[in-house]
Amino acid sequence: MKASVIIPARYESTRFPGKPLAKIKNKEMIIHVAERASSAREVSEVIVATDSSKIVDVVKKYGYKAVMTSSSHKSGTDRVAEAAGSTDSEIIVNLQGDEPLIDPMLIDISIREMRKSGNIPYAASKK
Repeated sequence: MKASVIIPARYESTRFPGKPLAKIKNKEMIIHVAERASSAREVSEVIVATDSSKIVDVVKKYGYKAVMTSSSHKSGTDRVAEAAGSTDSEIIVNLQGDEPLIDPMLIDISIREMRKSGNIPYAASKK
């Protein structure tokens, strides 16, 4: 079963506008998150789901995939759901864009557990 990590990244946050592009050690936070997700062994692809062309440009500059989503979404989960339509993965992992220190092993464990249990609600709803 193919697994994708989709990272929602909204530029116009009310609490911290531009947060995904905030630099940590001279690199945008969203790139740190994408790198960690890409390090997970069980992940087939990493997609950043955003409503900002600024974020798309940065993500693509580093060689990652970005999908433009509607600016009317109320949550990151809505953004992930829209972006999930652009993949044929059966497992979708929603990884928040402000987790630059996520351990890739945690992503792998989550994916392995979903495969083992067969409890994959998104895959069932895609059919």
